Amino acid sequence: MGSLSKALLFSTLHSFPSFSSSSSPTPSISPCPPFSLSFAFKNSFTYTLTGKNPAPSLLSFSSANFVCKAAEYKFPDPIPEFADSETDKFRSHLLKKLSKKEDIYGDSVEEVVGICVELFSTFLHAEYGGPGTLLVIPFIDMADTINERGLPGGPEAARAAVKWATDHVDKDWKEWTGTD
Repeated sequence: MGSLSKALLFSTLHSFPSFSSSSSPTPSISPCPPFSLSFAFKNSFTYTLTGKNPAPSLLSFSSANFVCKAAEYKFPDPIPEFADSETDKFRSHLLKKLSKKEDIYGDSVEEVVGICVELFSTFLHAEYGGPGTLLVIPFIDMADTINERGLPGGPEAARAAVKWATDHVDKDWKEWTGTD
């Protein structure tokens, strides 16, 4: 272990609150950036310090029992009818939103919206299984695909798409499935 790692480990250990002698920490350091330092205590709590420049303010806390239960949870499969309905709402909103920005999109609005809708629909049909499964990857793909095709406003379209999705998809899923 290098001197920087030892110094960081020493300063990190002394920044933790004191624990009883029965709770002896077992530190583990991830060798790959971003830095990750975890301590597991006998009382089933884990403390993790992460980031490029770790500081005590980046300390996170989780119960091992909660993590185990979350790992056992199975998300529902995608619902094709929900995906179709949500895709139609998404298309309508995005077309309306991007059409207001003629200075950015000009005559490319339909093509930009088509790319976004295709990627969003594919995600909803293949991967979305309710709250907790909305991923950022399709929206990154939207911006990248629009830019790769030489169309204007990739980042703006992706931002509008992700904003709509975060505001509506999980809520609409709950209404569709009747869950709380």
